[in-house]
Amino acid sequence: MRDIFDDIYRHNPLDPMESARQGARPDLRKRFYDAAGVKESGGAFAVVLDDKAVRTPARKTLAAPTRALAETIAAEWQAQTDVIDPARMPLTRLANSIIDGVVDAPDAVADDILKYLGCDLLFYRADGPEGLIEKQAASWDPPIAWARAALGARFILAQGVVHVAQPDDAVAAARRAMPSDPWRLGAMHSITTLTGSALLALALAKGALDSDQVWRAAHVDEDFNMQTWGRDEDAMTRRHHRARDFEAAVRILTLAA
Repeated sequence: MRDIFDDIYRHNPLDPMESARQGARPDLRKRFYDAAGVKESGGAFAVVLDDKAVRTPARKTLAAPTRALAETIAAEWQAQTDVIDPARMPLTRLANSIIDGVVDAPDAVADDILKYLGCDLLFYRADGPEGLIEKQAASWDPPIAWARAALGARFILAQGVVHVAQPDDAVAAARRAMPSDPWRLGAMHSITTLTGSALLALALAKGALDSDQVWRAAHVDEDFNMQTWGRDEDAMTRRHHRARDFEAAVRILTLAA
């Protein structure tokens, strides 16, 4: 069973886009178990296949901090039919990433999120056309106002792509507000990379925005361009794949607590 898991899980644990690409490879393994379930052990909830624990790529037990989350992950395994398709198992892939790449190094993951905050999507505004300026303001101003009011973090906005350094105290305030739990921190990291905005991810983690608001805000520019120039099917396909990983991260953010 070890060789099977090693083959299924071959991916970069902290890169959801690379994980999705590799998860879509054609050499899929046949389903080798009858039933997926959950078994409590030592305060954690392990995903089991025919009562045998599932292992991550680093050979750790695939176990979640709550039964609800473990059952949701197990449901992905149960939903596999003739073959095991990692592309249809975003929760499992992200859970592996968190267990192998976040639990033992939360500070490094938090620091990586802060790097995104330094060049956050929401801080760089278009200088035209007016319709895009208005749409950016409508979606991006509320989380910035929330950060100022709730966190005391005053971020600097700019037009164009010239880098603007953010105040150290604003970045530090955002760092203090990040989840300390590695599961929620790992989910926030995934949301940050998928949306291009650490501030959107933080607002979602703190309940200031819901997942629909965050996803729409992340695609203001793309949606405006498609409304202006027409629908881009390739872009929509890429968005569909990212949305699947985004939804998995939101589930973990919600169910891990």
